[in-house]
Amino acid sequence: MGDWMTTGGLREGRRPRALSPWREHLRDTFWFAPTAAMVLVFVVWAVATGIDTAIVEALHDARDFDTLDDMLRLADDAKAVVTVVSSAMMTFIGVVFSISLVAVQMASGQFSPRVVRIFVRSRITKATFAVFLATFLLSLLVLTSYEGQAEARYVTSIPLIQSVLTLTMLGLSLLLFVLYVNQTLRLMRISHVIDRITREAFKVIARMPVGRSTGEEEALGPETARVAHHGRAGVLRDVNISRLVRAARQEGVVLRLIPRIGDFVVPGTPLFAVHGGPAPAGRSLSYTVSVGVERTFHQDFAFGLRQLADIGLRALSAAVNDPTTAVQAIDRIVQFLAAVAGRPLDTALHRDRSGTVRLVQPVPGWTELVDLGFAEIRGCAVGTPQVTRRLVAGLDDLAEIAPADRREPLLRHRALLVEAVERSVPEPSDRAFALHPDRQGIG
Repeated sequence: MGDWMTTGGLREGRRPRALSPWREHLRDTFWFAPTAAMVLVFVVWAVATGIDTAIVEALHDARDFDTLDDMLRLADDAKAVVTVVSSAMMTFIGVVFSISLVAVQMASGQFSPRVVRIFVRSRITKATFAVFLATFLLSLLVLTSYEGQAEARYVTSIPLIQSVLTLTMLGLSLLLFVLYVNQTLRLMRISHVIDRITREAFKVIARMPVGRSTGEEEALGPETARVAHHGRAGVLRDVNISRLVRAARQEGVVLRLIPRIGDFVVPGTPLFAVHGGPAPAGRSLSYTVSVGVERTFHQDFAFGLRQLADIGLRALSAAVNDPTTAVQAIDRIVQFLAAVAGRPLDTALHRDRSGTVRLVQPVPGWTELVDLGFAEIRGCAVGTPQVTRRLVAGLDDLAEIAPADRREPLLRHRALLVEAVERSVPEPSDRAFALHPDRQGIG
């Protein structure tokens, strides 16, 4: 178990910020960034129009018609460019949209449907769509600003500043398009996807509380009440730790979260067990949990491991048949388990400022994490020596790293793997080859 009174990669007393459902909704959608960009570009266009009008009025007052004639010629040249930009941007938008659809389909089919969230939440993709649409809108607005009057003394506005803005947006669009293609090509490579998932998983590990084992969760006293879930059905994605600790301190009780982050809850599901007194008022527990349609990395300790296992399983399926990808997934599974091998698991204790435990949160234990990482892949790896060799090497490495009291599940999986290979591979030489530890699988 862990507590928040020591280090754990966080300053004393600091807890992770609660997940904002509205922020998560915006990150999972594509409408906000383009809409905001188009509203902003409309405002910028209005300001630029005012500047252009003010410049023309100043030149009229100074009766500097020669300068106005020069500006009209420049504006006519810029109009041709703006017209081309206006028509070309829709083509660019279609190309970006097509690339995104292909990338999402490939990720879902070859890797795992869980990794589609990487593409949906990609900031560069949203920025590219937003800037492209904003450039298209700006070019249309600029074209409406051109006047049919060719006489300098009668013209009221020359969209020169607006045209410069359009060319600037065009340059930004081209830069973003290059960055977008580069990132999309990277995300279509499985090694980069796996690395991205692993980095996200390690961020969750860094936020997990770390402390000494005290046995305090066993001294909570009798359970006095329970608090049920009254919201919509969905995946428990986040709990507001600070608010829950505050509510428990005000009532002088200890709250114990019953489901784990990532569990599916329905209305009526017990969420909290109360120890030491009455349940906090419903108002104080309002908005302390976030439920959504899918898991997130925010507080979900095992979500990264789940995605890595999914990628390994998909790679071992008959439809994909890519054992090298499975080996890459196993590499990261071993890395994840090695990072948590010496950490307190099973329970996280959250304290108030006086050091009193106020919230007990269940987290996956070591055996559960090992089973999640290896059980399904092990069952599908028999008959693929590249994967079985990597599994044996990974289990052996983890057995060396893990404390003595955590080696049992590793040895169990190794024994089950050996048994399955001996049962499925008739030739002794093939069995010996398939069970030889190799961190690269087969070279």
